[in-house]
Amino acid sequence: MTDTQEIEAKFWAALRSDMTMMLGLQGESYNRTRPMTAQVDSDADQGPIWFFGSRDSSLVQALSGSHQATGSFMSKGHHVFATIQGSLKVDNDPAVIDRLWNPFVAAWYPGGKDDPNLVLLRFDATDAEIWVDGSSFLAGLRMLFGSDPREEYRDNVAKVSLG
Repeated sequence: MTDTQEIEAKFWAALRSDMTMMLGLQGESYNRTRPMTAQVDSDADQGPIWFFGSRDSSLVQALSGSHQATGSFMSKGHHVFATIQGSLKVDNDPAVIDRLWNPFVAAWYPGGKDDPNLVLLRFDATDAEIWVDGSSFLAGLRMLFGSDPREEYRDNVAKVSLG
């Protein structure tokens, strides 16, 4: 059996490793999600989740102040899935930009950290539903011998408060 804290820890580890989330605003006329590179401080237990964006992107243009947002995540190995709710806002904190800046980010901003198009987005997650892949050789054997797969599934889903 997997407990909620273990499932949450798997989510944060997978997000730090794989870094791609689908991100969008809730309740807006513009509610499409788009893939964004997520960054989480290595010493933070829960967040915030940071994204570099572009001032001319439709997401940033639709964002005025702080908005409720939704993120969807799937790890590369399909072992962790999550939907995350929270608030999204522009937070161009120079110290955070310096800390998160790397060659992959720099490739998108010819003007460097002072590029006029550069925007740092802060996603403060409040809650999530997280699923971990419960399939394994052992789970398959249990099912062959009459185990209820729904029981296995229940032990691999958690609703967690992140805020």
